[in-house]
Amino acid sequence: MASLDDFTASVGVETEMRSRSPEPLFKPYSLKSLNLKNRIVMAPMTRYFSPTGAPGDDVARYYRRRAEGGCGLIITEGTTIETRDAGGYKAVPHFWGRAALEGWRRVADEVHAGGAKIIPQLWHVGLQRDPAICPDPELVGVGPSGLNRQLEVVRDPATPAEIQEVVDAFARGAAAAIETGFDGVQLHGAHGYLIDQFLWARTNLREDEFGGSIERRARFAVQVVEAVRREVGPDFPLLLRISQWKGHDYAAKLEDTPERLKALLAPIASAGVDMFDCSQRRFWEPEYTDSSLNLAGWVKKLTGIPTITVGSVSLDSDFIGGMLRAETAGTGDLGRIDELVDRLAQEEFDLVAVGRALLSDPGWPEKIRAGRYEELRPFDPAILGSLE
Repeated sequence: MASLDDFTASVGVETEMRSRSPEPLFKPYSLKSLNLKNRIVMAPMTRYFSPTGAPGDDVARYYRRRAEGGCGLIITEGTTIETRDAGGYKAVPHFWGRAALEGWRRVADEVHAGGAKIIPQLWHVGLQRDPAICPDPELVGVGPSGLNRQLEVVRDPATPAEIQEVVDAFARGAAAAIETGFDGVQLHGAHGYLIDQFLWARTNLREDEFGGSIERRARFAVQVVEAVRREVGPDFPLLLRISQWKGHDYAAKLEDTPERLKALLAPIASAGVDMFDCSQRRFWEPEYTDSSLNLAGWVKKLTGIPTITVGSVSLDSDFIGGMLRAETAGTGDLGRIDELVDRLAQEEFDLVAVGRALLSDPGWPEKIRAGRYEELRPFDPAILGSLE
């Protein structure tokens, strides 16, 4: 791993070459009742620091530090909805029950005191469960066609009653977001989890109203969005996180052409989504071969809905299968900031989510704004073991 001295030395070279102001990142942005001071979002990142399911004071301090560091919006780590099998990992917080919601109220209060807005990410893992690390290994889970991440049949397809139970739980979670003082809500529909399992043809083999055609594969997501919208009303911002890739398959695509992706997302957008959070491993990579647009750019073009881009912002490192493949503190990531700013200025997307760079450096936004690149800290995977 490159040393901090190596990093600052290389950044010093890079800053001499930089010509673009990061000013577009720091323009205010409004989405319904959500008014942001800038375009920088803390991406949702699972942290495993809530062993009882309730976030503690250490979690609240962790989020407040990122607010004080200059983020406009914080999206929480994935937090599970109220069904027996929603969670797939130990020490992940949930978004139901008195203790957990009191903990989340403290988190929201701390983030607001730190100068940022915050929304929770509501999560159901579906059949993407590992018995070795899930909190209830005896539970199989629920999915559209009973297929796990290896595409093996592990149970019968979800019944209409099970589907309705999940829809209702997402709606209750969204209502709790309002009650606990959050500024919006995000539904986790990416990375091979439950909503994504209904969207993807390889995990949705149903032939009823929830599967078969592209439009029917979208129906579960539509019902979740509609239920949440009824619960929160017209002005509360509702975000949906999507991805082409899965946690176990980086080459996967929900749809392999823009036309098919539009057919999948259009009914979901019409159901009441205000913004798509488009998870991509590297924001600068084109999503389809006939355009330089990334996933967020394509989704905005196809749906007319605002988008968030994300993917290795300010990083040269990459994870493969949960393991760090390479870690360099080189200048390529800062060079990409110019490209990021250009794309944002051209309105290819509306907000920019930053993940791992904010783990090692809570002050990343303010340092970028002030041009203090020599003070940026390189990402260190050791930070994953602490809640700094």
